[in-house]
Amino acid sequence: MIISPCISICKTDPVTRYCYGCGRSDEEKKIWKNEDTSNEWKETNLKDIQERMSGWQLESFKESYDHKKNKGISLFKKSTLK
Repeated sequence: MIISPCISICKTDPVTRYCYGCGRSDEEKKIWKNEDTSNEWKETNLKDIQERMSGWQLESFKESYDHKKNKGISLFKKSTLK
């Protein structure tokens, strides 16, 4: 199973229409939620969204997404639970 790239920072850039946290469009978020979406599509989409990011946004995403994959919770969500 491929973990959703949502890192609990759900704000959309008004210009690009991509989420600041995960880099996905609203349409991509819907596709991720569809139980028929293939792992191949998800893997490709993960690459695509990371190509949209750069600098601190990309590094922050990678750190939080890796934490989510390993610990089951994003760093941002973990910090809000304290």
